[in-house]
Amino acid sequence: MKASKPTTASGASAKKSLAGGKPKADRPEHSEESLIPVINIGTSGQIDHGKTTVTKAITGKWADIHSEELKRGMTIRLGYADVSFRKCPKCDKPDCYTVEEKCPKCGEKTALLRVASFVDAPGHEALMSTMLAGAAIMDGALLIISAKDKCPQPQTKEHVSALKIMGVKNLLVIQNKIDLVDEKRAGESVKEITKFLSEYGFENVPIVPISALHGANVDIVLEAIDRFLPTPVHDSEKKPKFLVARSFDINKPGTDYKKLKGGILGGALVCGSLSVGDEIEILPGFRFEEGGKTKWVPLKTKITSLSVGKAMVESAKPGGSLGIGTTLDPSLTKSDSLAGMVVGLVGNLPPIKNALKMEVSLLSHVVGTESEIAVEPLKINEPLLLNINSGMTSGIVSEVKGKKAAVALKVPVCADVGDRVAISRRVGQRWRLIGHGILI
Repeated sequence: MKASKPTTASGASAKKSLAGGKPKADRPEHSEESLIPVINIGTSGQIDHGKTTVTKAITGKWADIHSEELKRGMTIRLGYADVSFRKCPKCDKPDCYTVEEKCPKCGEKTALLRVASFVDAPGHEALMSTMLAGAAIMDGALLIISAKDKCPQPQTKEHVSALKIMGVKNLLVIQNKIDLVDEKRAGESVKEITKFLSEYGFENVPIVPISALHGANVDIVLEAIDRFLPTPVHDSEKKPKFLVARSFDINKPGTDYKKLKGGILGGALVCGSLSVGDEIEILPGFRFEEGGKTKWVPLKTKITSLSVGKAMVESAKPGGSLGIGTTLDPSLTKSDSLAGMVVGLVGNLPPIKNALKMEVSLLSHVVGTESEIAVEPLKINEPLLLNINSGMTSGIVSEVKGKKAAVALKVPVCADVGDRVAISRRVGQRWRLIGHGILI
């Protein structure tokens, strides 16, 4: 996808570079009453570069809502926020783009373009598995890069590698904290970003300079998202497959048992459709010990509700984030205990695998480290950390033949031929991304 040339630090140049030339992203028609998200947009990048602040500037919602996140001032779990992209029919581009029902510039009623779900991923190096889980459900991504820091930073490289490995192709760079640098440094930053991304196969990616803290150039970001992050085309006729990214117990302490609500699953439907009343199963399911051995039993339940964005619906197709109400005991879903599972109609999911065979592609160097470390070939009996779909598992390499490898898993996964696997190796005290595999 050919994009406009990178911008410089000024709002005027940003507006000029985004004007004309590139057709708008394809999107389905929406009624004014539609509240259903049609795309998942991720935020990624180095810790402290402003991912959650950018999400807040665009959506109006602070995605870090958990007590530990608020205490530590960093994203730990995947955060979510929905937003409606709108356009004023009177104002000139790009001032016409907004998230408000009335144009902040002229007061005219705005037209709804589409609704998006934002997935705010953590940037800390110790939380890459969480970021990879988020990347599995992203249709496009905003890469947040601070203008005042030299590019690339270690986790910037790691996140770009993760996005590429997980198949995210549509990228938009948000050059944040532009208020903290002068014009010379802003220009240097653009050159650094452009050179870095070209080395990773992302050519001509648009770069929008903003100050998320002060809300400067947010309208330009909205225009760029509208043009460069297209609504994906999903196959809703396939057997449904839902990737669980979060799971919850929404009952307050002390709730009478007669009023308890079943567990909630949060994530993305990647194909097919689901309806209230459907009988579903969750794989690999419930873990228990028997005779000194660990066993897994599929969980079966019934869909009691479906929520997409702010709307409660009777049926859902692929698009933005989706919440599934179930008849499950809420103790099974609390604290993300079912995150990484796969959901589908009973008997229609891919098989549970205790071992994976894959075609492996390794990176030339380990990403995420300050110094460059060459990636050596996989070795028999080597432990690996694997991310597949929205889940994570670990295993031991049991076989290596050329570019093909087999891994015996400690925790089984629900996966199918052709699924992508992110491969991480222990380097020092951290698991580091070293490549990816395709299941065979």
